[in-house]
Amino acid sequence: MALVVTKFGGTSVADTERIMSVARRLIAREEAGDQVVAVVSAMGDVTDELLVKAAEISPSPPEREMDMLLATGEQVTIALLAMAIHSLGHEVISFTGSQVGIMTDAGHTKAKITEIRADRVRRALDEGRIVIIAGFQGVTEDGQITTLGRGGSDTTAVAIAAGIGADVCELYSDVDGVYTADPRVVPRARKIDVISYEEMLEMAATGARVLQLRAVEFARNHGVVIHSRSSFNDVPGTVVKEADSTMEQAIISGVTHDTSEAKITIRDVPDVPGVAAVVFGQLAESHVNVDMIIQNVSERGTTDISFTAPIEDLVRARRATEAVAAELGAREWSVDESIAKVSLVGAGMKTHPGVAAQMFRALADAGVNLDMISTSSIRISCVISADEVERAVRALHESFGLDSDEVSAEVSPGCGEEA
Repeated sequence: MALVVTKFGGTSVADTERIMSVARRLIAREEAGDQVVAVVSAMGDVTDELLVKAAEISPSPPEREMDMLLATGEQVTIALLAMAIHSLGHEVISFTGSQVGIMTDAGHTKAKITEIRADRVRRALDEGRIVIIAGFQGVTEDGQITTLGRGGSDTTAVAIAAGIGADVCELYSDVDGVYTADPRVVPRARKIDVISYEEMLEMAATGARVLQLRAVEFARNHGVVIHSRSSFNDVPGTVVKEADSTMEQAIISGVTHDTSEAKITIRDVPDVPGVAAVVFGQLAESHVNVDMIIQNVSERGTTDISFTAPIEDLVRARRATEAVAAELGAREWSVDESIAKVSLVGAGMKTHPGVAAQMFRALADAGVNLDMISTSSIRISCVISADEVERAVRALHESFGLDSDEVSAEVSPGCGEEA
């Protein structure tokens, strides 16, 4: 008997027919002897529809009230799914985030989980019930409803899995795993069978939308094994876990891209100690997540600072940048929303020189100009023009052989089969 946490995204529960299908899948797991917890998202495009309604009421609604509004989407799903399971003759109970004890900080619309009080889940499982939990939401110590940001149901599921000591956290969506690139851009992209937390974190951070970054980070920190798979078939997906000697050591695991960021540049700020702290301190206080940062070489005592941030944070980022530019006496500041980020990710690049040179050559041959470059030990990212991103992804995928059976990868001597 396994203790399993499953998560079903909005597409998987988009209508009552699909909700019934999820109900039957959960019942089948229970009848096979497993204890089953399901975390679910709002149905289909419900969250987007609620956002549209909010925008029609106010261009800048209070974040607390946005959380009150958006949390209702998942509550509808848990009730309908519980009804579906009950109609099929099985014991079930549904919980909202607050009822199940998902405690968060007070960061409305982007709250972070601080604690999971999973006693009610454990009791319900011990009573022989299937447990249904609303994803994406939690509650503060003083009872305020919060939401976790886009993709927050993944984080909910992983957090619940950690809280109850689940054997695996299965994240179901409309795709059957993590691919070497977006199959819509590269039709010959391959599904990755097993990938390390480290590589998956970099892929999620640089544009792979299959798994939420915070969910993978939470899984790594708490040792939760993730299985990303499709809601619409039983084919094995992609397992995300701690790297071990049985895993394929790929030079490059995948090519990711992200068109959801903007670049902000502050020109002619004083080149003195503490300026960067002022800029990014102000952004942090405004809850703006900064990604890539570049500071130019000083000229005549001033310098330019450029950084990228999510477009969804752009309203707050503009306010913060305007304030800090005035405080520092900067000449001007600007925003460029027509950028994209393309990245190579692979643990094997730690021990294989020449990856950066090959990447830059492939992009040059494809006529792609580079604006910003950032690296980690297993990732190289470039900011480019948004209208060049698909050409760049295809060029890199082909250059590194990711669309063939003979990928740029090696299996360490003495290793067995892939896990």
